[in-house]
Amino acid sequence: MFSLLLAVSAATTISSATPDTLSYTLDEVVATGTRAETPARLLPVTVSVVSEEVLTDKSAPNILPTLTEQVPGLFVTSRGVIGYGVSNGGSGGIKVRGIGGQPNTDILVLIDGLPQYAGLYGHPIADNYQTAMAERVEVIRGPASLYYGSNAMGGVINIVTRQPRKDTLVTSLHAQGGSYFSADAGISNMLRRGKWSEASGFNYIRTSGHRPNMFFDQYSGFARLGYDIDPHWSFAATGNIAYFNTANPGTVTDPILDSHQHVLRGMATLSAENRYDRTEGAIRVYYSGGRHRIYDGHKASEPVPVTEYNHTDLMVGVSAYQTVRFFRGNSTTFGFDYQHFGGHVWNKGLSNQVPSTTEVIRKTQYELAGFVDFRQQVVSWFSLDAGVRLGHHSVAGFYYAPQAGLSFLLPQDAQIKAVVSRGFRNPTIRELYMYAPANDSLQAVSLWNYELSYRQFFLGGRIRLGANIFYLHAKNMIETRPVNGRPRNVNTGELKNAGCEIEFAARVWKGLVLSANYSYLYMVNPVLAAPEHKLNIALAYHHDRFRAGTNVQYIHGLYTALPNAATPGTKQNFVLWSAHGAARIYRELWATLTADNILGTEYEINAGFPMPKTTVMAGLKFAF
Repeated sequence: MFSLLLAVSAATTISSATPDTLSYTLDEVVATGTRAETPARLLPVTVSVVSEEVLTDKSAPNILPTLTEQVPGLFVTSRGVIGYGVSNGGSGGIKVRGIGGQPNTDILVLIDGLPQYAGLYGHPIADNYQTAMAERVEVIRGPASLYYGSNAMGGVINIVTRQPRKDTLVTSLHAQGGSYFSADAGISNMLRRGKWSEASGFNYIRTSGHRPNMFFDQYSGFARLGYDIDPHWSFAATGNIAYFNTANPGTVTDPILDSHQHVLRGMATLSAENRYDRTEGAIRVYYSGGRHRIYDGHKASEPVPVTEYNHTDLMVGVSAYQTVRFFRGNSTTFGFDYQHFGGHVWNKGLSNQVPSTTEVIRKTQYELAGFVDFRQQVVSWFSLDAGVRLGHHSVAGFYYAPQAGLSFLLPQDAQIKAVVSRGFRNPTIRELYMYAPANDSLQAVSLWNYELSYRQFFLGGRIRLGANIFYLHAKNMIETRPVNGRPRNVNTGELKNAGCEIEFAARVWKGLVLSANYSYLYMVNPVLAAPEHKLNIALAYHHDRFRAGTNVQYIHGLYTALPNAATPGTKQNFVLWSAHGAARIYRELWATLTADNILGTEYEINAGFPMPKTTVMAGLKFAF
């Protein structure tokens, strides 16, 4: 389907390089986990890449906190030390340039290029994305519906899973614990012998939480088995599973009693890839799904609920692409996607006076689409890219998603890129059929994005500067409004955002890297959980025997409650300072220490959920 570009986040890419060999060329190659590799300079889209080393340096169990720091324009809501949860009071909402939705239906999360979201609700499950499984994470900032269809309206997060590239056998162990009785432990293994390869792991995390009734514990595992038939063909089977338990204590002013959530999620994929001199491609068959049991609890003044929410959901699909280089400087990709998704919801009675099962909905939908992406390097300093996706959704009907861009390679290692793209998302089953506001006449949401970006290398790649400006206009957004005195989902919302993003990185000295990113977001209409200003400054030092890093993040103009006719809304401004370090004790045995919110800043991201003050985690890592 497609290859990723440029604007590889300065903070992350430079941090992941070997200190002695840090260098860059305009021919750097980037790709998602499942798309044909392409020189970054030929592509117009804006992408940040967070390496495995950056992800693991801070020892964070989940990838999302690291993405919030490393990727300009991206922000993830949070409510506690570890864990995001689902349903009422849940967090883990992702915004890119102010686009994300409530719940998060406008940013698509992928694992190895394949979609991951609840089939009924259309949003990702934030607690399912563990650092232990990731080789790197690639973030497309802006619409990617040409390549991935619905839900990629505002951007894409692609988690590329770990796999060995050369013959090796490595087993790694880690364990850490700290504030609020928090713990994180796991084991992983990577093996390659000739044509066979394997990567697998298991992880356990838990916390009692910084507030009563805010516990979280999770068991997760992943596995990948690969086989190379010959230099041209390879096969792979991958899978992951996660099970977590958590509770929602409610807001500090209106607490909730007895809330608990039990969620099981899993995914499995079979793939075949081919690679020749003039063509390459892949076909993948995949399944993802889950089982949710949720008891929302009650307030002290309310009667105890006598039912428990239950749901199962699934998504099965086929994804295929083939890239052909018809002539010099050309790369044309043809792709096809099919998805069948949906689920079953019922309420389970918890007393003799309530029926054991009350049906809510059992529904499935399908979507199929084809696309073509034509890329041509016209001369050595100029290339163009154009493509369109055509598809059909079983309810929303036919749709199209075009994209066009230009890339200019200028003297002095400079690049200028321009892109115009359309993103969209189809209404979810929840919006169409579930609960009182349901409306089965909803249409797809649409967004146009216009972007201009610049990047330049200095001193042979020791310093890099990148910047971009964008304007986006979303129409037909789905909102719940009163209609004839009753709430109803309607296509009435409009969103206009504009802004800029800046990235900087410099190798100050051998092993010492300074990096920073900044994003400014202008919103015609305020958006929840999308900061107006976000600045992140990081300093990292790598040595054979020890590593250390520190990070300062400044957030300004973050709405935790939107203004309305009665109130001006609630905004948050805050500064967070964190630090991490590791020291080699013996051979590959390392001691680690991480401290977050060192200043003890008082702040909220979810309204009514104060975030923890200073938290500390210490542990050991060992590889053999």
